Amino acid sequence: MKDNIILTKTFNFSLRIIKYCELLHEQKKFVISNQLLKSGTSIGANIREAQNSESKNDFIHKFKIAAKEIEETNYWLLLCKHSENYPECDDLLEQLKDIENITNKIIITLKISGKK
Repeated sequence: MKDNIILTKTFNFSLRIIKYCELLHEQKKFVISNQLLKSGTSIGANIREAQNSESKNDFIHKFKIAAKEIEETNYWLLLCKHSENYPECDDLLEQLKDIENITNKIIITLKISGKK
């Protein structure tokens, strides 16, 4: 991943999500673990897929899908944070917020540049 900050951040986030979900799975929290694993790893998959998009609109569309996955992942992590007997996930929430900010900035910048 050639110095592409969003690719690097989402890949590393996916690795951390996998590890966290394995911990949830060990604690028999299967439903949350499965949902979080799907949405949390989908963020990076969509952003990576955008790198080979067919057009600028396709690129933006894939980033918008990633933004939706960010929202879903945030929901599952907040449930974990506020539920009893779930492992700490504040660092994942912080990492996700950083990814969200970068993703939104990319979407906004591309939309603005398309209007000129």
